[in-house]
Amino acid sequence: MRLAQILFSQGFGSRRLCAGLIADGRVAVAGQVVHDPGAEFDTDGLVFEVEGRAWPFHAKALVLLHKPAGFECSQKPRHHPSVMSLLPPPLRDRGVQPVGRLDEDTTGVLLLTDDGALIHRLTSPRHHVPKVYEVTLRHPVDEPQLQRLRAGVVLDDSPEPVRALAALATGDHALRLTLSEGKYHQVKRMLAAVGNRVDALHRSAFGALTLPLGLAEGQWTWADPAQLWPTTEGPDPPPR
Repeated sequence: MRLAQILFSQGFGSRRLCAGLIADGRVAVAGQVVHDPGAEFDTDGLVFEVEGRAWPFHAKALVLLHKPAGFECSQKPRHHPSVMSLLPPPLRDRGVQPVGRLDEDTTGVLLLTDDGALIHRLTSPRHHVPKVYEVTLRHPVDEPQLQRLRAGVVLDDSPEPVRALAALATGDHALRLTLSEGKYHQVKRMLAAVGNRVDALHRSAFGALTLPLGLAEGQWTWADPAQLWPTTEGPDPPPR
């Protein structure tokens, strides 16, 4: 693929702007500055540099953001900054968007991608991708509450009970909740349904992806879609 097209596909601006970056000597491949926008490169495993910053080629982008509190998962936020402001311009310009949403006050694992098919697989209830939440509660948690969460509670927007895949007390006022759905305010509403209240919420895992050690709040890293599924079958396991 031509280098100018590579930069364009990765979100570095219009074709004219990308060609200008190259002609101005601001792009390097394998440590060598390239001045020809038409120079061709194999994109498999390609890492190029733009103004000194290394950038790996990804036909489809998937990034994991350690979401801090005080940010909305929206490109048009109403009351708080958007999580998009935490990403560099090339990712924003190529159209990545959050996979589902976390509330403004919820922290933890947030995935963003420009792969529409992947978004569908990860958000569709029939694929049952587990999400793990660490919940801090206003009142003590007891076994009857955990049993009700596992058995299923009815929320006000659906007659069908919503069940936790797992519910484990991790302290007197804390629990680890695993869900496969993503309803609006689901964790908070489920805890309210069993007579408790959420004081703090942190998503610690999405599928098999967890926060890398040392990834601080507000920071992001590239993610591999194959790592989302905890089996060796990859993103499209065979039907049973």
